[in-house]
Amino acid sequence: MKKSFLLLAASAIATLGMTFTASAEGATIGVVVKIGGIPWFNAMEDGIKKRAAELGVEAEMIGPVSADPALQVQAIEDLIAKGVKVIGVVPNDESALEPVLKKARDAGIKVIAHEGPNLNNVDWDFELASTKGLGEAHAKLLAKTIGDTGKYAVYVGSLTVPLHNAWADAAIAWLKAEKPGIQMIGERYGVGENVDAARSTALDLIAANPDLTGFLAFGSQGPIGAARAVEERRKIGDIAVVGIFSPGQGQKLVHEGALTGGYMWSPAQAGEVFVTLGKMLAEGEEVKDGADIPGLGVVHPNFETRDIITDNILEINKDSIDALADQGL
Repeated sequence: MKKSFLLLAASAIATLGMTFTASAEGATIGVVVKIGGIPWFNAMEDGIKKRAAELGVEAEMIGPVSADPALQVQAIEDLIAKGVKVIGVVPNDESALEPVLKKARDAGIKVIAHEGPNLNNVDWDFELASTKGLGEAHAKLLAKTIGDTGKYAVYVGSLTVPLHNAWADAAIAWLKAEKPGIQMIGERYGVGENVDAARSTALDLIAANPDLTGFLAFGSQGPIGAARAVEERRKIGDIAVVGIFSPGQGQKLVHEGALTGGYMWSPAQAGEVFVTLGKMLAEGEEVKDGADIPGLGVVHPNFETRDIITDNILEINKDSIDALADQGL
């Protein structure tokens, strides 16, 4: 189902006129994601709306028209000007956001990040998968699929998305240590948030590397684009594609065999957590060790780095993908 998004560009903010009305009883939460209009963040928006309705708070997701850090900065500036109580963010470039997030906190706004474990100017960052666990799970699946030898290429959302690169680091390190016969070609490619760029890059890599046997793709559009290229070049069964993607978007490709599978967490669940934590912080409630937080489970926060990291990963394969897609993921 097609979802409506607030497609945000700097020139369009005033025209679109997104409005928040603060309430004495509830929290007003604005969540700025990497890019609007793609299935992953459609699902996150559903989670935000669902949890906001359950808790009786106001919450909105803002999806920029492209994965441009400048658009995220502008969106956050707009939320600061509107006087929201909580800002959530899924960063494209952590360093680019630090000054504007500091400005938000200086204004008394609580800041929550997701996929931003290295951000400093946040009250909390939460993750539904540990970096090492998620990266290594994908490396193991690639090795299981292609065997002990082969060549693979790595996709990330962009070279500035820290968590995608951290997952890639963990996967590459595991393959080097455990499967030295599997070799990475070139450097990692920053195309994982654009399906057309992922497809065209895969076509080029397949043409230039006849012995290519796999793609390891972090960024929800990377596996889709690579799988389409594999299908187009009739390489199903010869080239594996492993990564994080929305089951509904990849369902047909998985059943055809062009897309092997991967692991994910629920973006809808992440959207719910933004609202749950946002309401807690807005009302002055502290996050405590051992607390059971809906959507996260029992947490053991790192109070020094302000990170809450859990392992709530889901496997995507031919057996599980239909049920996951039916959940709207």
